Amino acid sequence: MFSFFAKKSSDSNKQSSADQPKTWLQNLRSGLARTSSGISTLFTGAKIDDALYDELESALLMADAGVQATKTLMDKLRKKVKTEHLTEASQVKTALHELMLELLLPLQKPFHIGQTKPLVIMIAGVNGAGKTTTIGKLTLHLQEHGLKVLLAAGDTFRAAAREQLVEWGERNNVAVISQASGDPAAVAFDAVQAGIARGVDVVIIDTAGRLPTQLHLMDELKKIQRVIGKGCPGAPHETLLVIDGNTGQNALTQVQAFDDALGLTGLVVTKLDGTAKGGVLAAIVAQRPVPVYYIGIGEAIHDLQPFVAEEFVDALLG
Repeated sequence: MFSFFAKKSSDSNKQSSADQPKTWLQNLRSGLARTSSGISTLFTGAKIDDALYDELESALLMADAGVQATKTLMDKLRKKVKTEHLTEASQVKTALHELMLELLLPLQKPFHIGQTKPLVIMIAGVNGAGKTTTIGKLTLHLQEHGLKVLLAAGDTFRAAAREQLVEWGERNNVAVISQASGDPAAVAFDAVQAGIARGVDVVIIDTAGRLPTQLHLMDELKKIQRVIGKGCPGAPHETLLVIDGNTGQNALTQVQAFDDALGLTGLVVTKLDGTAKGGVLAAIVAQRPVPVYYIGIGEAIHDLQPFVAEEFVDALLG
């Protein structure tokens, strides 16, 4: 069984590429710079007083951390400063780092492959979140570990979606099950059956992007999920939601709606590449702690990496 999880230690990262870890962390810091700068500057020459706490609370709210998570962090921070007799702004910043890491660690979970064959992964998300691109990157990630992958072009609603996934399949030398038109549930069923017959390790099923308010389309997702289970009992083994890291609190709304409909097993947070605020993960863990398997920072093929809470907090707080 494989576990895809970037350890805190950089040693394993260095083994994969001589310069990739440095590039990845630099890009992550750059992607979250908007939030980082807004928080870090508060501690420069600051006094530990109510004004600092008020500004910090506002900065967390502006970073889309949400009211609940922000209140939890601020209450714990005040208590920690008092009980540990912290007197320097740098100490308060370190304390905030520790509390943020403690908050986000529940979202950190390894992505296991190999407990069943094929492992069937259903991908959901709204249009524009980066579902199809994420599938392409995830496919390469799995292939680099010697796994055989089959794709299903289940997005039969969006024009060119099928062609886009086929292009990713050709780029990665992976077969794609598709139909020019038809029922997406039928495409998913055919893909699962093909995966079993061909002995592949992983079947990844794309679905049409939709808003949580489009109830008839959400019902279609539930149908696809049921049909997948008929094709392979127990499947889908993973139901992942791809969310755009730039959408702030709207991302939390999406997580809640899709989780209610499908029972999500994990998240992929994309587009943490410049304008994203990043704090939304705090809001997610406070209200709907679905594990974050991967985060993406750009368009390059290796810009999708396992979520590591400490790396994220380091970049988020600067």
